[in-house]
Amino acid sequence: MSFEATDPITAVRAFNRFYTRKLGVLDQHLGKSPFSLSEARVLYELAHRDDLAAKEIGIELGLDPGYLSRIVQNFDEKGLITRKPLPADRRQYQLSLTAKGRQTFAKLNQSSQNEVAAMLAELSSDDATRLTQAMATIEAVLEQRRSQPAAFMLRSHRVGDMGWVISRQAAAYAADYNWEISYEALVAEICAQFIKNYDPAREHCWIAEMSGEPVGSIFLVKATDEIAKLRLLQVEKKARGLGVGRALVEQCLQGARERGYSKMTLWTQSILVAARGIYKSAGFKLVATEPHHSFGQDLIGETWERDL
Repeated sequence: MSFEATDPITAVRAFNRFYTRKLGVLDQHLGKSPFSLSEARVLYELAHRDDLAAKEIGIELGLDPGYLSRIVQNFDEKGLITRKPLPADRRQYQLSLTAKGRQTFAKLNQSSQNEVAAMLAELSSDDATRLTQAMATIEAVLEQRRSQPAAFMLRSHRVGDMGWVISRQAAAYAADYNWEISYEALVAEICAQFIKNYDPAREHCWIAEMSGEPVGSIFLVKATDEIAKLRLLQVEKKARGLGVGRALVEQCLQGARERGYSKMTLWTQSILVAARGIYKSAGFKLVATEPHHSFGQDLIGETWERDL
């Protein structure tokens, strides 16, 4: 099927019909779950944002207030959410997922991930890359601000990225902190283990790009079934101050939630002031410190954690 129509409106509508059929979102229920697409979208918002007002969800998703009210009532009756009146307007309710609600979302999210994984499994590696790049282009074009286009984008890792991560991590820490080559060995080991044991349902790597050039990276890896670990956050000097580090950390947190983790941990050093500031603003708390001698330097290691 071709979407290269003379009329852009016709082309966009044709693509929209094809894409919604391909993902099955026009079915009465999403996948094999008992939830409609709109119900799944409400669950997603509640799983990723704390103490949302029902009105906020309606505005965010463009849902009719009456329809949203029925969804909320249904969720309440099933024990998926809690509702409490807003102090400023007791006619409005603040919504939160219960433990049962989070379990329900985790199952729904895993089912959706499995369906997309099955679709991608039918494609070659090159075709999968072309597909995700095209999706990124569509999103960037439709979401860009006319006065201030996005300066960078985040994408999933691909062939060749691990070599870049190892090289840039080693060079950056040697230049900035005089760390010796043993740090490069550690990064190489982490990257090698990530590729050898990669489980997309539990782990991921994101690369930040500017004008097609990698400028940052972050890894989400499994620590335990419940705890995710953030590793190897790095941003090139020319991309610092643009929010790349914060965007990578937020993406890592979101990825951990989507994969069903309940907590995230990370290990860093006290001298990495900029990174520590990002972690703190993202809700991480310092839980332990330990002096150590590594990479040719006397350092103070720090463990940070946050609930998801």
